[in-house]
Order: sequence, then structure tokens, then C-alpha cells
Amino acid sequence: MGWEELRKKQPRVVKTLTNSLKKNRLAHAYVFEGGNGTGKMETALMLARAFLCREKNGVSPCGECSDCRRIDSGNHPDVHIVSPEGQSIKIDQIRGLQKEFSYHGMESEKKVYIVEHADKMTVQAANSLLKFLEEPTSPTIACILTEQVHRLLDTILSRSQVLSFSPLPPDLLVEALTEEGISLPLAKITAALTNDKSKAHEICREEWFAQARDKVIQLTEGLRNRPNHVLVTLQENWLSLFKEKNQLDIFLSLLLIWYKDLLFIQLSEPDKLIFIDQEDRLKEQALQNSQKRLSEKMLAILTAKQRLGANVNPQALMEQLVLRLREG
Repeated sequence: MGWEELRKKQPRVVKTLTNSLKKNRLAHAYVFEGGNGTGKMETALMLARAFLCREKNGVSPCGECSDCRRIDSGNHPDVHIVSPEGQSIKIDQIRGLQKEFSYHGMESEKKVYIVEHADKMTVQAANSLLKFLEEPTSPTIACILTEQVHRLLDTILSRSQVLSFSPLPPDLLVEALTEEGISLPLAKITAALTNDKSKAHEICREEWFAQARDKVIQLTEGLRNRPNHVLVTLQENWLSLFKEKNQLDIFLSLLLIWYKDLLFIQLSEPDKLIFIDQEDRLKEQALQNSQKRLSEKMLAILTAKQRLGANVNPQALMEQLVLRLREG
């Protein structure tokens, strides 16, 4: 992965780092903070290649020299990665890192260390790292990666340049999920619910989520074809699937997405559909709804989501919502 690919994910971060490389003004320590899957580790390794490569073209490492290849394979003697052992990063790990850095570089004087999930450092480890940051070995770059920046010591943050990684755009999250074997329809709808890659994986792994998607389609078809039987079907087949409040909240979100898709059909914007494999069914339902009626139904769903947060009885809430959706 090169700077251009990373730029698609994190344009501001890449601009900051490449400008610093051009001016030869890299900070001695960076904190990369942001959600899972946003490219923090890829960026840290890219920075390590750009810093250590002796054949680079401008700010871009060559990708072919021994430095680049060994960083890619994870065995460069002057690039050290510290990750949690068990539930935490312990002081002995930071001391081991300091010991490694007390030696001269194997290939040059330059060294890079990357601390992954830095928010999981013990208090002793964090204080040891702080001492390390206060007395940097030059030329050295530290990349401190975290998904919970508020858990890092303020003194560590003050001695580092903090770069915030934005959530992945939906299209890139869909691409990442499909590359890992998740079906495109499921990836599309998951990316519409969250832009956090780890949460997206968690949702996709849940068996009930795929069922919830099917139930949304069945509910809208029932409202269209058998409106007088929908309440019975709701009690018999659907409510038992959503035992937890967060599951029912996701179901309501999926239902809202369906009605948004109906609106996109009416606006002749099929490229914006989330239920991409249901276009024919959406077109049929769109013919039976005016834009005004769709807006009213979407408002009813949003109201139901708000009421769910106020501890309203889920069954009563869903029955009232179905009656509202059935009108007209």
C-alpha cells in the first residue's frame, strides 16, 4: 500500500505526513488516534518505509530495497512493534524496547517503534514510555496507535503530534468487508449502520442480523399485500427475534433504510440504494407510496426509535408503528 491508496482513506493525515517528509521535519513522536480499521497501522508502516528507505523517490519508498521488503515482512531489525500481551502492555515490554534502542541501529542510526493499542498500557508502562519520549534517541520516530485517545496520559499527548484518523467512508468500508468474504448486500447495509470496521464485523457475525434484514423485507411486503395480517405475523414471527433492545433498534434502522431506498427510487437515484439486491421489489412498492407518505412513514420510524430509548414496551411500540405504516 502506497501513499496514494492511504490518501483515499485518510487525506488529511497523509497530507500532514508527506508535507513533513518533504520538508524533512518529521516529529519524533506521533499519536495516531481513530477507530478500528481506519488505517493507523498501515500508515505507521508506510511512514517507517518512507523514513528508512534509502532508494525512495521523493516521499515514496521504493518498495523493492531490503529495508522496504523487511518492513513488509515484519523482520526489519530497526522497526519494533509493541502490542498487548494478554489484556495489557506491560512495563517490561517498554523496558525491552528501551534496551533495544540503547544499541546502535543495525542498518543505520534511524529507528522506528510502533505501540499498538497504546491505551492498554499499564500505568507503569505508560510512565516508562513517557520517560522514553522525553529523552528521544535521535533520529527516532515513535508511532503510538490508539482507539481511545482519552485513556492516554496527557503528558504523552503533549509530547507527540496527534493525528486523528477519520471513520472509513461507506464505499471503502464496503470494499474492506467484501474483501473479507462478506456478501455485498450485507456489507452495504452494515456500512449504512456504522463506519467502525470492528463494529461492522461484529454485526455481520451475528446470525440474527441477516435474519433481521429478511424480516424488514417481509414486513414491508406484508404491509403491501396482507395489511390486515401484519400484526399477527409481527407477534408470531418477528418480535421473538429481537430480544434485546439494541437488536430492535437495529431492526428499526434497517426499516428506515428501506423507506429511504423507496425515496431514492422515486427520485430516480438507484445508485444510492442500500438494499441493492431488492431493486425490483423497491420499484413495486415505490409505485404505491407518495413522497409525502414516505416522509411520514420515516418520521414514524424515527419516533419509534426515540421512544425505544425511553423504555417503552417493545411489543406495544412495534404494534403502534405497524399500524402507522399500514395507514394509506
